[in-house]
Amino acid sequence: MSHPLTRVLTLLELLQSNARLTGTELADRLDTDVRTVRRYTAHLRELGIPVEAERGRYGGYRLARGYRMPPLVLTNDEALAVVLGLLAAERLGMGTAAPATAGALAKIERVLPHALREPLAAMRETLSFTANAVTGQAPTTGVLLALAQASRARTTVGISHQSWREEHTERDIDPYGVVFHTGRWYVVGHDHLRDSLRTFRIDRIASVTPRADSFTALDGFDPVAHLTSTLAQGPYRWRVEVTIHGPLDEIARRLPRSAVTLTAQPTGVLMHTWAERLDGMAHLLASLEWPFTIHQPDELRQALKDLAAQLTAAAQRGPEELPQ
Repeated sequence: MSHPLTRVLTLLELLQSNARLTGTELADRLDTDVRTVRRYTAHLRELGIPVEAERGRYGGYRLARGYRMPPLVLTNDEALAVVLGLLAAERLGMGTAAPATAGALAKIERVLPHALREPLAAMRETLSFTANAVTGQAPTTGVLLALAQASRARTTVGISHQSWREEHTERDIDPYGVVFHTGRWYVVGHDHLRDSLRTFRIDRIASVTPRADSFTALDGFDPVAHLTSTLAQGPYRWRVEVTIHGPLDEIARRLPRSAVTLTAQPTGVLMHTWAERLDGMAHLLASLEWPFTIHQPDELRQALKDLAAQLTAAAQRGPEELPQ
């Protein structure tokens, strides 16, 4: 790294990749001295790149906040990480209302050198996923970011909300956290209108208005655990309670945690969930490798008997026989 221009460009890359570095740290990475680092930062300022310097024993250098430097400078590993992140977000349904993912990919590809652009394009065109793509109802970018900022700052916000019954309400909430789950965005927090802990789909929130009030989150509150528990107790027809006689960790890997609540018991794992159809629940239980005991509803026993009769008939059917 003997050529001064190479060192100046390397200095710029270091400042882009780090929030702040001291003169000594920069000198060590550039294999030079602090005085030369000051000269290199002066060269960058002459080029119109705003490098800020903090004086003093613990001072350092950084790019001015909010500065966007064209063109985008990424290493090969950084570019791959960005492209894979965008592709994964698109696959998981994490996009916002605008076609942001496609636009971001197009912009990144335009500013990358040809030697890097072609391999990344090949990755994008040939990458396959074992999981099915998720199509979710995307929220608006402004609403999503406003809720995230309010959650971090612990400030109350007003929201304009539309329920699944298409009922419009204006209410204040204390947002404890934002959660992405199976293709949808949710905000979990205290609802001032109902004076209770509530969960709202963010795509049903039309606007967010900051309030002057602040709040304190509940100690140890886990937005993800609350959301999955709430969804598992949805308004379905049948409440199901079954003890599965097996290890908790292995059972948890086999069952959708977004739809069931699992509690360790001396004799096994107690599963609570709701179901609209008991034949589907019978198939789920039959797919497990552990014995189980049904507590409720009794109608689930008949659903399992019906499934057993279907499987017995299929096992006894010869290749020349066709089901009627």
